[in-house]
Amino acid sequence: MPALNTQRPVWKTFLLFLGPMMLSNILQALSGTINNIFVGKMVGVGALAAASAFFPLMLFLLSFVLGLGTGSSVLIGQAWGAKNHERVRAVAGTTLTVGFFGGLVIAALGGLFAPALLRALATPADILADATAYSRIMLLTMPGFFLFMIATSILRGVSDMVTPLKALLVSTCVGLIVTPALIQGWLGLPRLGVTSAAYASVTSFIVTLIWLAWFLRRKDHPLAPNAALFAHLRIERKILLAVLRIGIPTALQMVVLSLAEIALLSLVNGFGSPATAAYGMGNQVLGYVQFPAMSIAIAASILGAQAIGAGHPERLGPITRTGILLNFAVTGSLLLLCYVFSRSIIGLFTHDAQVTELAQRMLHIVLWSTLLWGCASVVSAVMRSSGTVMVPTLIAISAIAFVEVPVAWLLSHRIGLEGVWWGYPATFITMLIAQSTYYRLVWRHKKIDRLI
Repeated sequence: MPALNTQRPVWKTFLLFLGPMMLSNILQALSGTINNIFVGKMVGVGALAAASAFFPLMLFLLSFVLGLGTGSSVLIGQAWGAKNHERVRAVAGTTLTVGFFGGLVIAALGGLFAPALLRALATPADILADATAYSRIMLLTMPGFFLFMIATSILRGVSDMVTPLKALLVSTCVGLIVTPALIQGWLGLPRLGVTSAAYASVTSFIVTLIWLAWFLRRKDHPLAPNAALFAHLRIERKILLAVLRIGIPTALQMVVLSLAEIALLSLVNGFGSPATAAYGMGNQVLGYVQFPAMSIAIAASILGAQAIGAGHPERLGPITRTGILLNFAVTGSLLLLCYVFSRSIIGLFTHDAQVTELAQRMLHIVLWSTLLWGCASVVSAVMRSSGTVMVPTLIAISAIAFVEVPVAWLLSHRIGLEGVWWGYPATFITMLIAQSTYYRLVWRHKKIDRLI
């Protein structure tokens, strides 16, 4: 498990993190992508559009668990840097407990309100029934999915990047087998159409969580589900407040982002189900392009937290600079490949010529700006590692609420569907300028103290 070593160049430590983490992020999305490819090719564009309609709702619900995961990984990183393993388990136990019960609440309420939510999104009538069925099943998986997401976050907080990668490999393999089996009715299984992907996700979470518990115990991992961790499976008020101090602003940012995506999807839906399908495909590709930048930002946050915990805040500047340079090198290279092969990539999802053209145009407009988003994410992540979350979050929220949605709405009424896509570059430019300004003029002059 690589940790921050003051004798090792920062870029070498970054690379030790990035390999497994990037593969983990790719595999995490690969399961969903494979399901979409199966659904799009084996069921049809209508079914793919129905699954895509759930994306903003999923993003909204994930804000809760991502906030918890972010807050816990910062605290665990600082405790790990200080070599306080008991505090590491205490933070992990509190976060897992809160996440599980939060998932139960969402599972209970989601099944009731899924149809109303999808109608509020102006989901096209021809896919509403399938979208509702898909959404209900996915919502019922939230307790297991939340536990899985939090487990990967806390493992990364102790610099374990390999175990989440192995777990995601298990999950992806299960999805590869179960999804087409349910679509085609292999091995005597029922043919479930668009809901096949959702049922495959349920199966993946169950199998992967069982495997993860067994693997961690076999390796005698510091965060293995044993008596030492079980003793902390309760909510410690002080730890929860510290997690929420970081997690709530992060979750709020995700909520605003998801609401913005809902608003954009509503605009997209107004152009018909081909536009909705193109939106889903485009977001799948953009997700992969963003993974290197996302991985670099996560690594920057973890390394920053460990540096603070170990009493070396002077390492935060080099961590930030290295993260930005790696973003240009890795994300920039991936962007070039995506521009060259965009049509072939979209062709993996569908043979529909109209949907292909719409999705390809979306990528051409948005792709380049993800490089700027990556730089802004690194700067924000380093500040978050010190517990500074409120101002970076307000900057991100303001960019989303006052730039992305208004620009998309205005341009969609002037130039059509392409106007929606231009909302993304406008937002990423604004974020980078504002985050960098606050980092240079304010945050660098603050005193950095350990939070736990």
